[in-house]
Amino acid sequence: MRSFIVIAMFAASLSNAAWNGYTEVRDLELSMDRINTLEIDAGAGSLEIKGDPDATVIRVVATIRLPDADAEEAIEIIESDLKLTLVKQRDRAMLIAYFDHGMWGFHGDRSIDLEISMPHGLALVIDDGSGSIHVEAVSSHIIIDDGSGSITVKNVGSLVIDDGSGSITVTGVTGDVAIEDGSGDITVRAVGGSVTIDDGSGGIDIDDVEHDLIIVDAGSGSVRVSDVRGIVRRDD
Repeated sequence: MRSFIVIAMFAASLSNAAWNGYTEVRDLELSMDRINTLEIDAGAGSLEIKGDPDATVIRVVATIRLPDADAEEAIEIIESDLKLTLVKQRDRAMLIAYFDHGMWGFHGDRSIDLEISMPHGLALVIDDGSGSIHVEAVSSHIIIDDGSGSITVKNVGSLVIDDGSGSITVTGVTGDVAIEDGSGDITVRAVGGSVTIDDGSGGIDIDDVEHDLIIVDAGSGSVRVSDVRGIVRRDD
């Protein structure tokens, strides 16, 4: 079965108050034929991702926001600058969701909020600019490269995070966890493998780790460790 994109809904709305700007919602869908990984390249906006054991497609609801544009200007910006696609490339699904600078220049308030439902066994790779990230019930390997914004991950297979700034909360990982963080508090709970932390600043709170805990660098901030059943090692 060949890959496809279905835009099931294309709706635009403009509030009577101009300062509310312009919002548009688009639905994208991709069949799962011979796909083993979902890769996301996102700019500004929130990411909500949930694995579904019964899913056979990837579904995306993208909410496009231009708070400083009227309808006419927003439509021109979207036509010129919006990059929003969900396609198959070999064995990967590629989701692109960001605004290019384009002819309209840089607009810092433009954003795309993404709600994603995916088969829970797919691997997940996220390259995100800014905005909160929430990932839940993805039983495979997850890689997150994030600029800024809070990250919450629950009930996943294994996890690697490279984060610029923002809090990180991780709960319920069956495999290993590796976190490299610039700033922000880190909380990790209920890990079936080992945990490695390299932190710039912010508190670190680790509890219930089946194997080892390695803290490469704790940076500045408090460190609390409890119920680690393997080796606890600090290299800083």
